[in-house]
Amino acid sequence: MSTEAQQQTAVGRCPVAFPLRQPGQPFPPPEYARYRAGSGLVRSELPSGPVWLVTRHEDVRTVLTDPRISADPSKPGFPKAGRTGGAPSQHEVPGWFVAMDPPEHGRFRKTLIPEFTVRKVRELRPVIQQIVDERIDAMLAAGTSADLIESFALPVPSLVISSLLGVPKADRDFFEGRTRVLVRLSSTDEERDKATQALLRYLGRLIQIKQRRPGDDLISRLIAAGTLSRQELSGVAMLLLIAGHETTANNIGLGVVQLLTNPQWIGDDRIVEELLRFYSVADLVAFRVAVEDVEIGGQLIRAGEGIVPLIAAANHDDTVFAGPQEFDPERSARSHVAFGYGIHQCLGQNLVRMEMEVAYRTLFARMPSLALAVPVEELPLKYDGVLLGLHELPVTWK
Repeated sequence: MSTEAQQQTAVGRCPVAFPLRQPGQPFPPPEYARYRAGSGLVRSELPSGPVWLVTRHEDVRTVLTDPRISADPSKPGFPKAGRTGGAPSQHEVPGWFVAMDPPEHGRFRKTLIPEFTVRKVRELRPVIQQIVDERIDAMLAAGTSADLIESFALPVPSLVISSLLGVPKADRDFFEGRTRVLVRLSSTDEERDKATQALLRYLGRLIQIKQRRPGDDLISRLIAAGTLSRQELSGVAMLLLIAGHETTANNIGLGVVQLLTNPQWIGDDRIVEELLRFYSVADLVAFRVAVEDVEIGGQLIRAGEGIVPLIAAANHDDTVFAGPQEFDPERSARSHVAFGYGIHQCLGQNLVRMEMEVAYRTLFARMPSLALAVPVEELPLKYDGVLLGLHELPVTWK
């Protein structure tokens, strides 16, 4: 056996360090390519126990669609990325439907699908455009520099999802602060529980108000549909609030950096799909566990063994995307799995695409002199979180 083959075999059999983002290292972690070139599936260790890391595009899609693999965190062996946390169980947050298996998962998804169709999202474009313009107006009025995350990338999707759900604008800081606790790997159980309960109490009160005085918003329409209990509706609203602003904010911020360093792509709407593939901000969210013995990529995974399909690894698989480390909007990137795959594919993907497209097109049209205020290598990436993004994005303009 060659040295290379021995190394590949060793990678497949011996536990490897879980490839979390590290300061000063590129993303995706270079280990991903090495794992794909080897066995494709490798053993690793998380605080919750051993897991299989899945790195090839085809295998990741298989994991996300095989009925013998569960998204339910209450199943024995379900992995967690940090010391605590992870997806909540239905006992903790009823209505957290992304952590459900069929048939229960389908009941929630069927109720929500009509709210996120392409047609429905197109109707939201004027609202999105107004929010983007208002945030740019505020930045221009404040001077010639800003933290683009705080002033634009975070408030835009926060205000959009608030408007959609019927959450008052004044309460944005409240739920953003609690969300940061829930997506931070170092948060303790006590911190997570406190943040979760605060969000659920708030949403419970909001639902009571809308039961008495319904409005033209998603929560009011879900109440009228009558398919979810009040506790379930609180969990659904909490999930949409978190998913609806944190991931989009990260995509917007990273995309602005990419366009500032590659200005030839400004104004090209094809950038959105490539940005989703290139950054794969939700690399570590699709945790799973086998509930029956199952073979993936030639590797037997036993019932009760945790599985982590690495989204960024799949989206940088060079057998699917030529030169995946290069940012190339001219490529066909539609087969990416940035939004997941199968029955759990992100419901809000049409909304995310719309927000990114409007944000980039309007920002660079209205602020053509926009520039980074610090070198790219000094931008503070989020290393302690399940989502890739930037803590800050200092920019200037004339």
